[in-house]
Amino acid sequence: MLKERARVINFTVFLLDLGLVALAFLVAYWLRSLVLPVVAPELFPGQLYPLGEYLPLLPVVLALWGILLVGSGQYRSHRTVPLLEEAWSVLKVSATGLVVFTLMLYALRWDEQILENDRVSRAWLLLFGAATCVFLLAEKLTLRTISRYVRSRGFNYRTLLIVGGGPAARAIVRTVDRHAYWGFQILGIVKVRDEDRAIGGYPILGRIDDMDRVLEENVVDDVVFAVGRNELGKMEELFLVLEERGIRTMLALNFFPHTQAQVQLSDIDGIPFLTFSTGPSNPVLLLVKRSLDVVLAALLLALSFPVVLTVGLAIKASSKGSVLFRQTRCGLNGRRFTLYKFRTMVEDAEHRREEVLHLNEMDGPVFKARHDPRITRLGRFLRKFSLDEIPQLWNVLRGDMSLVGPRPPIPEEVAQYEAWQRRRLSMKPGLTCLWQINGRNQVNFRSWMELDLEYIDSWSLSLDLKILVKTIPVVLLGRGAS
Repeated sequence: MLKERARVINFTVFLLDLGLVALAFLVAYWLRSLVLPVVAPELFPGQLYPLGEYLPLLPVVLALWGILLVGSGQYRSHRTVPLLEEAWSVLKVSATGLVVFTLMLYALRWDEQILENDRVSRAWLLLFGAATCVFLLAEKLTLRTISRYVRSRGFNYRTLLIVGGGPAARAIVRTVDRHAYWGFQILGIVKVRDEDRAIGGYPILGRIDDMDRVLEENVVDDVVFAVGRNELGKMEELFLVLEERGIRTMLALNFFPHTQAQVQLSDIDGIPFLTFSTGPSNPVLLLVKRSLDVVLAALLLALSFPVVLTVGLAIKASSKGSVLFRQTRCGLNGRRFTLYKFRTMVEDAEHRREEVLHLNEMDGPVFKARHDPRITRLGRFLRKFSLDEIPQLWNVLRGDMSLVGPRPPIPEEVAQYEAWQRRRLSMKPGLTCLWQINGRNQVNFRSWMELDLEYIDSWSLSLDLKILVKTIPVVLLGRGAS
């Protein structure tokens, strides 16, 4: 019942969010078309095209923002979510939506098809992005203010019963006490062991054997189990009692306190699982990432066709061997795939590797040499401006790689990794990542690995877009390339 009510509330808030996005769409049109020409006629001399010509964009906007809002984790209980965290989430959704929508308009030339070979107003786009952000932030603040007021008046609160008296139980009590506005009231502690004592002034209401009496004497909404994994096996009967009474049960998942993996609850055919994930696992956001990969890679391949043709002819004319260089690399979780690059070395470079190992300028199990004699004159130019990596856009389209992600290593390098370094394989490799925009070959191997793990741990769509934007000047200026 509680889950169904939460779903109804979350769906209602989702519809309200989409309604505000649609309102921002219309308000931005009204401001640009009717207000700005009056306030600043020099900058905005005329009105926009009729609203009817902009409306075909609205379903695209609602679909895009709907995906981003759901993927951002907005629709869950916000009793325990800090306001700044919720505001930052709204800002990321608004910024990401605006950037992606703008790319869809101008890169795919949708605006010219909709507005009869004209362009969508850039001022309208900026106004729409700002209005969306302001409306959603105002909505979240209003909902939060109303919820806190209602709870402060003694409504919409939930009573908690803590089972256990160890460090986990004390941490839970301290956290709830610091956040009274969450709307939780702690009734007391139920002892599991003889040494368990009262916590934070809350009384001991009994032992595990007394649970029936405790439940009869108190109004209990939630029971929080803060017990060790060795004690959990003794709690099955108590779980069944609480389930029979319809009382919600929560389990503190601190069985492995030193792990950094994200813990998620899932099920397979009704069998519950606790999933420990060390990489991004939100399917909606990963789908958006993959969609962006396909769209942008296809667009970049099409735009770079003249460059591909020119480089291919230049390689063929300047040295013996094939135009493309193929090499086995390790992808997601060690999957092997064939990576494609423009050939930048002499034809027998792989067979001469042993001859140049003394030139290696990198520590760790990688080989990088600025003065590698196997590199052709044309190859040095291609490498400096990363033109040799254009064929990897085909790897992106195939799904072997992403536009942004840790660079794919060769199997021989992976075989020499330390255990902690293998975690960089937990995300699909990419054309660019934090390493590329932080010095590339000027960064030592350990720092390179740490940057990749930092990317995996802090991944978001906005981070991908930021890396892509910062990669452009790095490539154009040839910074850090060998």
